[in-house]
Amino acid sequence: MNELTRIAAPDGVAPAAQYSHVVLGTGRFVAVSGQLALDEEGRIVGEGDAAAQARQVFENLRRCLSAAGAGFDDVVKLTFFVTDMAHLPAIRAARAEHIPDDRLPAASAVQVASLVRPEFLMEIEAFAVVAP
Repeated sequence: MNELTRIAAPDGVAPAAQYSHVVLGTGRFVAVSGQLALDEEGRIVGEGDAAAQARQVFENLRRCLSAAGAGFDDVVKLTFFVTDMAHLPAIRAARAEHIPDDRLPAASAVQVASLVRPEFLMEIEAFAVVAP
C-alpha cells in the first residue's frame, strides 16, 4: 500500500467535509480518464439512475486502476463531472464502497450542461500515485 499524506484542513483553510484538501505522495503517477456508466460491452448501465451509474463508474475506475497496478488506496484526486449536483449523494455512496472516510482523496465536483451522450448523468476521472 502506498503511504500518502492527506491534509483535510491546512492552516487557514476551512475543513473539508467530503474530501481532503491536499494529498501528497512519492511514486509513479497514474491518470485515469473520465469513466462513464458503461459495461464491458459498451452498454449504458442504469439509465436515469444516478446510484446505478455511480456504482458502474466506480467499478470501471477500479478496473482501470488495477490495470495500472494501482488501487483506490493510491488515488490522490477525483474529479466528478455531473449534469446535476443532486447526483453527488449517489456518487459519495458509491465512493464509500471503495474508499473509507479516513482515506479520502482530494476532489472537485463540476456541474456541466451535458456529457458526451444525454443519458450519462456523471463522468469521474482519477489521479493516483503508486509507491515506487
